[in-house]
Amino acid sequence: MPRELVAVALRQPVIREYEEPPLEPNQVRIRSQFSAPKHGTELSGYRGTDAHSVGQWDSEMHIFRPREGAPPRFPRSLGNITVGEIVAVGPDVDGFQVGDRVFGHMSIRETHTVQVTRIERAPEGMSPEAIVYWDPAEFALGAVRDANIRLGERVAIFGMGAIGLMAAQMAKLSGAEWVAVIDPLPIRREAALRHGADVAYDSTATDVGEEIKRATNGGVDVAIEASGAYPALHEAIRCAHLGGLVVPLAYYEGEARGLRLGDEWHFNRITMASSRSISDPNRDHPMWNAERIKEHSFRLLEEGKLNVEGLVHPIVPLEQSAEAYRLIDEAPGECIKLGVTYDS
Repeated sequence: MPRELVAVALRQPVIREYEEPPLEPNQVRIRSQFSAPKHGTELSGYRGTDAHSVGQWDSEMHIFRPREGAPPRFPRSLGNITVGEIVAVGPDVDGFQVGDRVFGHMSIRETHTVQVTRIERAPEGMSPEAIVYWDPAEFALGAVRDANIRLGERVAIFGMGAIGLMAAQMAKLSGAEWVAVIDPLPIRREAALRHGADVAYDSTATDVGEEIKRATNGGVDVAIEASGAYPALHEAIRCAHLGGLVVPLAYYEGEARGLRLGDEWHFNRITMASSRSISDPNRDHPMWNAERIKEHSFRLLEEGKLNVEGLVHPIVPLEQSAEAYRLIDEAPGECIKLGVTYDS
């Protein structure tokens, strides 16, 4: 029987077997080759710290309400994007055939039986590592566009997870003269420097706001906060110049401890623009929407304008994925973005 990685309870990942469903019309079966989870939003559900664990989203009113009853939670699939090969096609399938290499938003499991509307054809020669960076690149592009980074600007980006690493490269592509990255983890600071950042700060070892203001003679034009930590958002505000812009794109959890809006945010008249690329209408509607952001971010990866070399780490076989998943939660200093491989 095929196997999958799931969480059976809070912070309890296991590998388990599952039954293969029959193929239905307009479905294909995919044998997985490479998968990756989403370290930020996905981990918040895995930990039970996300807003959906305590509230219920009203999609019409766009507001969270107190949740009635226990939230549906476990067991829950783990993983975000999978690359694989079609091994069977159901009736009425058009445009795909056995042997096609495809990808889509699919969990970490050995096979997937899905509607063809859920998959895309993988470009020839594009690495699976680049493909699984599509989701981080999409959210990074939304934030960089919301930040309106222009030629010659100085930018600070907090949080060098997958999204922050993409945002740092995109800031340079947008014309930023100077890009500073901030992260407490050496493995992530080093990765950002290898991929074009001008300077990296350890948020646990220095007063980031003051250091950046000294380095820029007054503060950055734009600060993007991608870590999801409230103290980092506070430092992003501190490092922006008078009247500067701060773009939080992370998924924040719980109360805002460490964020003091009576300090620099108030006295320096900082503008904050929350970013979420998949929430239409985008700020540049109707010319830009979620679909265009998805398409453009993927093209940047396909054309090699975004470099992902060494940015999927560690890469482990499915047999070790439960242990590795615990690692990204409990020992993030050893990880950038987890990759999972399968037996051929």
